[in-house]
This record gives sequence, structure tokens and C-alpha cells, in this order.
Amino acid sequence: MKIIVNIQLKNGVLDPQGKAVHHALSSLHFDEVSDVRVGKQIILEIDEDDKDKAKQKAIKMCEELLANTVIEDYSIEIV
Repeated sequence: MKIIVNIQLKNGVLDPQGKAVHHALSSLHFDEVSDVRVGKQIILEIDEDDKDKAKQKAIKMCEELLANTVIEDYSIEIV
């Protein structure tokens, strides 16, 4: 089963990488971009047939390793 985990900084947490990308886009005259937030996507392939069990395993992975839950939020999509 394929699981897609999207991780992004929580609102209010400074995003220096996003600021750098925004600045670079502005210098390339993409002035319509008002803000940039950079996140990460992790795609997992796991051996599990039950969607609920797969989601619970993914949550545990995020809570223990994949996301820094102090400053990051995550979402999980089962594909």
C-alpha cells in the first residue's frame, strides 16, 4: 500500500527556505507570488492491506521520526 506524507512548518514558524525561494522568484520577475512555504513529501510503500492499520502505522512513524511535531504539521494520504 502506498502512503503519502506531506509535512509543512506550522503557521507562525519562520521558514527561511521559503523566504529564499520567494526572493529568488521575485528576482526572476515572478511578482505575483506573495508568499512561499517549503515543505517535504515522503512516499512510503508498506506491506499492509488494511487502510486503517496503514494509517495508524503512518501516524506512529510521523510522531516518532518523520515529523518534528513541535514545529511541523503533517497530513497522510492513503493511495
